Amino acid sequence: MLFFPNARITLGLHVKAKRRDGFHDIETVMLPIGMYDALEIVPAIDNQTKIILSGTPIPGDPYENLVMRALKLIQKEMPFQPAINSEAPEMLHIYLRKGIPAGSGLAGGSADGAFMLKILNEYFKLNLTPGQLKTMAAKLGSDCPFFLQNKAMVVRGRGEILETINTPDLSGLHLIIIVPPIGINTSEAYRLITPEPERVSIKEILAMPFAAWQENLKNDFESVLFKTYPYLKEIKNRLIGQGAVYASLSGSGSALYGLFKDAAVLSSLRKDFEDCLTGHYQILES
Repeated sequence: MLFFPNARITLGLHVKAKRRDGFHDIETVMLPIGMYDALEIVPAIDNQTKIILSGTPIPGDPYENLVMRALKLIQKEMPFQPAINSEAPEMLHIYLRKGIPAGSGLAGGSADGAFMLKILNEYFKLNLTPGQLKTMAAKLGSDCPFFLQNKAMVVRGRGEILETINTPDLSGLHLIIIVPPIGINTSEAYRLITPEPERVSIKEILAMPFAAWQENLKNDFESVLFKTYPYLKEIKNRLIGQGAVYASLSGSGSALYGLFKDAAVLSSLRKDFEDCLTGHYQILES
């Protein structure tokens, strides 16, 4: 079984409060984009579950990857053998090819974990309900529940409160993503944030004309991360200087993106960034 977990960007990100459980209440709009990993599971011919990684490097122990944690969670939550498809061998070889850079704020790891839950539900014929899958996804990570629906959503709470939103018409705009050669630890980024509970909601801001977005649609992580990594601010300023109708950090970074009306500017953008960094560039119709 082969699936292609996709990345997402955030339109605005408000950190509203620190919770007693150590997480934070946020408000953001998440938008799926066409940048992908590849995730495949096959029966283990050697009767031993393994994960085989390729593509963009992932730091840390492969067996602590969100894909493996999803498998362990399914095994814990579904302990009775009759619930598992007897025709599907329990031991698996898991192949994960990373195309979404780690530590970039594009939520590739969360996508992998959520997709793994969906794959295992189908593979083992577990018949888990959407509610059960959402509960499991929330245990894996704050961004994971979003990828079960994988469409434009307002995301609140620690990531478990989801509301479908009709975003403004983005057809005709071109998206470029710049991923600098650094990874930012999400937990460390949150430690730098001072929550701000009361302000205009992101949902209301998105209803404004595009011209008002740059002034009003804010990602709270920019104010702290731009001080630590000044060239992130430089990248954003370059995107705006080249004509982006909106540019922002995605999630807790390090990726930044710009939305452009003119596709012709994209080739000059690549040339402009050659002296600044090496990274990943992607052009999308969104």
